[in-house]
Amino acid sequence: MGPKRDRVVGFAGLLIGLVLVAAAVVFALNGKSPGSHPGSKRSVPSTAVAVGDTPFAASSIWNAPLAPNVPVAGNSAALVGELERQVSRYGTWINTDSYSTPIYTVAVSQPRVPVTLDTPPTNPSAAKLAGVFRSGVPIPSSARPAPGTDGDLVVWQPTTDTMWEMWNARLVGKSWHARWGGRMDDVGRSPGYFTDPSDWGIAATSLALLGGVMRISDLRAGHIDHALGISIPQARSGVVAWPAQRSDGNLNSPDAIPEGTRFRLDPRLDLSRLNLPPLTRLIAQAAQRYGLFVRDQSGAVCFYGEQVTQPGTNPYTGPGGAFGSLSPKAITAAFPWRYLEVVATPVRSYG
Repeated sequence: MGPKRDRVVGFAGLLIGLVLVAAAVVFALNGKSPGSHPGSKRSVPSTAVAVGDTPFAASSIWNAPLAPNVPVAGNSAALVGELERQVSRYGTWINTDSYSTPIYTVAVSQPRVPVTLDTPPTNPSAAKLAGVFRSGVPIPSSARPAPGTDGDLVVWQPTTDTMWEMWNARLVGKSWHARWGGRMDDVGRSPGYFTDPSDWGIAATSLALLGGVMRISDLRAGHIDHALGISIPQARSGVVAWPAQRSDGNLNSPDAIPEGTRFRLDPRLDLSRLNLPPLTRLIAQAAQRYGLFVRDQSGAVCFYGEQVTQPGTNPYTGPGGAFGSLSPKAITAAFPWRYLEVVATPVRSYG
């Protein structure tokens, strides 16, 4: 069981860097939205649609590689030191069977069923979400939320370019209920986080779960071509880093890690010399090229793997599985944490 929650050079690298800086400026200039969570509506970039299992805009936080010379935060060393402290104190893990992410990809013909939102519609965001869920979500009859008290569930419908997230999803009799979540339209043009409203989504940061999870297809391909989401036991209270839209951080310290922080492995690091386990190396390659976003809090420093939703051989623990003979703890403990650095992004007060 697990706890809760190389290569961009020249002109192409410059363009990607400009996209990230522009997005960061937008974040810095925005303030709070109505309701209990901060953030404001942001325009969705009209960029090329990404193709594959991370179906957000090519310029999204998940799909855009980092330039080797992207600026590093002035307090990078302190934040990396704090992450290492949490790795040492709380341990590491990969959630694949509980508190993980079951993703159901459905056809346009999948019937929609109403979902009751159990959170009282006391603000505009909740009222809007109640209406969205009531209008129906195309949940397959075989769908099951992730084991654990969070009960996460993601439904992705490529034909309509729509994605739904549900938190604390469950069947009550024959009716679906959830306590929170969101629907994302025009996913292929999305920046990779919820914007309208900005407090939707399962993660405490409103970063889309579909973006930061290790997909089974990634493991089979032998490479992860997108950024990854991680969760940490203690995030900074009252402060968020772009692209986080909100936070549930609870550590009141100037050296604490704001949710939304983007770590990346030093691009000068030669991973081939570290003798990493195969899955650790895949994760490290993604962390070096795309980065790791702190998206939530959890009982350990956790990565997220796609939960198996189909019968057959388990791609993690079965014969020839990605874990090999190692445990999720051993795989992530071998990650080169001390070689991380923090990408410079705007930070603002929250709450």
